[in-house]
Amino acid sequence: MDTPRSAGEPEAAQDGLFGLEDVLGEPEASRPAGPLFRDSEEARRMLSVRRIHAEPAAAASPRGRQIVARYPEAELVPTDSHWRIPELHGNQGNAERWVRIKSTVLVLGEKKTLTVRPNGRSADWIAPGAANGCAMACAYCYVPRRKGYANPITVFTNIDALIHRLRRHVTAQGPKKEPNQCDPSSWVYDIGENNDCAVDALISENTADLVRAFTRWPTAKASFATKFVNPDLLLLDPRGRTRLRFSLMPADDSRLLDIRTSPVQQRIDAAADFVEAGYEVHFNFSPVVIRPGWEQAWAQLLQNMDDVLPRSVKDQAAAEVIMLTHNRDLHDVNMAWHPSAEDAIWRPELQQAKRSENGSWNVRYRNAVKAEAVETVRRLVHTYTPWLPIRYAF
Repeated sequence: MDTPRSAGEPEAAQDGLFGLEDVLGEPEASRPAGPLFRDSEEARRMLSVRRIHAEPAAAASPRGRQIVARYPEAELVPTDSHWRIPELHGNQGNAERWVRIKSTVLVLGEKKTLTVRPNGRSADWIAPGAANGCAMACAYCYVPRRKGYANPITVFTNIDALIHRLRRHVTAQGPKKEPNQCDPSSWVYDIGENNDCAVDALISENTADLVRAFTRWPTAKASFATKFVNPDLLLLDPRGRTRLRFSLMPADDSRLLDIRTSPVQQRIDAAADFVEAGYEVHFNFSPVVIRPGWEQAWAQLLQNMDDVLPRSVKDQAAAEVIMLTHNRDLHDVNMAWHPSAEDAIWRPELQQAKRSENGSWNVRYRNAVKAEAVETVRRLVHTYTPWLPIRYAF
């Protein structure tokens, strides 16, 4: 629960931390001039926004105005709710325009529910996300399951309220008294459960504001997984309070399944730069896909990591192992735009139904198949990257 506040006492003083003006990014016009990756041709290939669906309050907010100004040629379309946009959500015809919508459409909304949920696997807590959806198009991504047949990025513009909620939650926890698999000394907050924060940094200062906030909270650490190398993040000053988790899989799997992401080798090669910039860098082996030759492919990936990663990365790294979970509705969507991916990830002879936390039915590898595969990955990691502890595997 949040720490109670005495009547009339300012919240920042009660928390003993700082005001939001110390955290939130400056308007883009006031930032020093200089080349940024987000202004590059590569970034424009990832996001070439032509239409912005926006809740009126979100568009009128300081963050919303910054985002709209970044895309002056985009059509601004008012919407009552970022969750209910008829031409996007529930429109089955959008499945065939899956990638085009991701790259050209943006949604602006306000995060209404600022819930901090316990996790205990990758992080101690799941923070309320500053965005939902992604410009990348990974064939196995679970986020579209909730949003119908289109999944462009929705940016939440009330970042001040989100950071305020996190600040009070961090303060209420106090120091971490016992180490766990998430971290030995800090409370870890996953800030990117339903989005990729590195891609979001192409659009707004939300990711930078969150990284900056956690530098002021000595008992807490931000964490997010990414498949996108954004050099602009190297210009921030995380001071060891943000854990960036590069998601990896064998290159052949990635070329088939990780559509519009940075190449796997680029993610590996970037790890040292991010450690030098002050990030903690871990790795997600996610998802592990069982297919002919998968064990050899993972062995080659791990051997490459051992060959190219410097000691600065190896000494602080850890890994997570996540076996593939799929979904029947997503299978149907993929069949409309990327059916070859389903040859690898839709394997009924190896899979069984699983009810997710939100009540929907997913499919995952059968218990015995999954257990054997997890042990295989553990053995391969021990053999080829003995310096890499596995924080958890499931």
